[in-house]
Amino acid sequence: MINLSIASSWRAALVAVVTAATLVVASPAFAKKIGAATVPDTMSIGSEDVPLLGGGLRTRAVFKLYAAALYSNESGDGKAVADADAPMAIHLHILSKLINKKKMVAALKTGFKNSTGGKTSAIQGGIDQMIEAMNANPLKRGVAYTLTYEPGVGTTMTRNGADPVLIEGLAFKQALFGIWLGDKPAQASLKTRMLAK
Repeated sequence: MINLSIASSWRAALVAVVTAATLVVASPAFAKKIGAATVPDTMSIGSEDVPLLGGGLRTRAVFKLYAAALYSNESGDGKAVADADAPMAIHLHILSKLINKKKMVAALKTGFKNSTGGKTSAIQGGIDQMIEAMNANPLKRGVAYTLTYEPGVGTTMTRNGADPVLIEGLAFKQALFGIWLGDKPAQASLKTRMLAK
């Protein structure tokens, strides 16, 4: 005769295992791989959880320089997304030893000129503030920068989730995001990947 208490225990254990397996299958992934970088599926900006729109790799020849991910509820044309006064973020994860502060600062200066058509005077203070913050710490493989724009607040840059630097103004945000999403992006294929999953 089967011991009812043992059978009941086995039944409960089986239900627990099946339930756990179901949760694992049904739960969404909370991270996405872009090259060797792992980025979250959403980012909290103010009171909103903003989804990952897309991401890709900045490359040069065969080298993977960094991963870039865009978080935005806006979609479509890159310049329209860059210009939008809406919560969004760009996450950059350095993947190569070829990237250093000198090269990154030079790339940013070129990027700002390209995204503004050479008219950087109105946002020069913000550019200087960003470059000063980048020069304050080592830049090496594994370092991640997050550039988060919140309407009415401005753009906050963090390094590995710390050392926040706030740069005010929509115009600065538009120029900054335009580096990757504008009409003359850092890399056209990266822009395409950032704008669509």
